[in-house]
Amino acid sequence: MITYLANPERFLRFARVAKPIFGVVALLSFVYGLWLSLIGSPPDYQQGHGVRMMYVHVPAAWCAMMAYTALTIASFVSFVWRHPLADIAARSFAVPGLAFTFLCLITGSLWGKPTWNTWWQWDGRMTSVLILFFIYLAYLSVGSLVSDKKKSARLASILAMVGFINIPIIKFSVEWWNSLHQPATISNFGAPGLPPEMLWPLLTMVLAYSTFFGWASMSAIQNQILSERTARAKRQTGAKITVDTL
Repeated sequence: MITYLANPERFLRFARVAKPIFGVVALLSFVYGLWLSLIGSPPDYQQGHGVRMMYVHVPAAWCAMMAYTALTIASFVSFVWRHPLADIAARSFAVPGLAFTFLCLITGSLWGKPTWNTWWQWDGRMTSVLILFFIYLAYLSVGSLVSDKKKSARLASILAMVGFINIPIIKFSVEWWNSLHQPATISNFGAPGLPPEMLWPLLTMVLAYSTFFGWASMSAIQNQILSERTARAKRQTGAKITVDTL
């Protein structure tokens, strides 16, 4: 599938079909998920209505890590095979990934104040997510600081691959160090898990965030391909006019 979509023309054909589907699923999931999160789910017996922040915060955290994982895979392909579409994809993943990480930090702080009586704590989970935010910023900054596109792509790919070490740190930080965060309640098979009335809204919001990420990424890749084609056509037209004039 990845090899098939590596061709820009095939990717554009795929995006014309898949992007509207992702967009519709994201919109419907957000509407239904927000209704479940704000109205359809019960308050927590300890946190009360403050637990509703979980339905915004947790999906943002998951998608921030998912986006960076996708960015790293695309960066690896770009670095090894020097495929220009892989670099475009990596940069397209970085923008929503940065937004998810920022949302995760903000909502985590808002959730932490009533729950832990603090806006911020320099524990392993919070600090590693903050580091992820700065890695995203550094990755996006490489493109604006380095004018040579090929050199910029390789430097950004190296940064992305080195920065991936932070993802398992985020994941396992609550197990490695003392943390205000509770251990995983869904991905850990030994955990008690969430009751269905809380799990279903959470999974619906995860679907909404994930499909929005797919829609936003495909839109960015599609726009970049079309933009580069337009610029290439203008250069070719300009060169032809110059030759004909001579």
